[in-house]
Amino acid sequence: MIELKLNPETFKELLKNGYNLDVIYLLKMIESGVEITEFCSNHKLQSLFQTIQRKQLAIDDKLTKEGTELIAFLSSPTEGVKLVKKKLKEDDFELFWKNFPSSDTFEYKGIKFPGSRALRTDKENCKTKLKAILNTGEYKIEEIVEAIKLDVLQKKEASIKSKINKLSYIQNSLTYLRQMSFEPFIELIKEGYKTKEVNTTSNETYI
Repeated sequence: MIELKLNPETFKELLKNGYNLDVIYLLKMIESGVEITEFCSNHKLQSLFQTIQRKQLAIDDKLTKEGTELIAFLSSPTEGVKLVKKKLKEDDFELFWKNFPSSDTFEYKGIKFPGSRALRTDKENCKTKLKAILNTGEYKIEEIVEAIKLDVLQKKEASIKSKINKLSYIQNSLTYLRQMSFEPFIELIKEGYKTKEVNTTSNETYI
């Protein structure tokens, strides 16, 4: 049996923030270990499950940080306590946006590599996707940014060696987030790979 403890003030806060009791109960089921993807076999339940995923409260059969905090709110002292939806910190997003290359044109170790693509695209959708990634609690923004730096650095080094612009192969910002392309580079950093560039001078240009 799954218990759902509510009082009038808690109920009012939930409704004010757009959460109905169906959503809350489904989150409680996930918290208790019910395999939701198997449980939601009919259309109405599937629609409800899609709702909690769209609200970034759960991913598959696991609560996100926001979903966990919402359930924790139900157990908190209610007098004077307000439920505030978490937003992506603007500083977190700007840190990502600033460190993702704006295009595949770059100069490295004094050598210029002309490109042809803009890499920062769909800014608002990138914000939504980055929030979803951070909401899982699996990665911190600092890890993602360092991973991007290492990815870009390795592509620049490969460009020097091959005399071909390897940064042209990186996905645009939204695809990069959707495909979680930073993950292997987070692992490399954990293994000791560094992201420091070493600059030299040259006037060569490679295409």
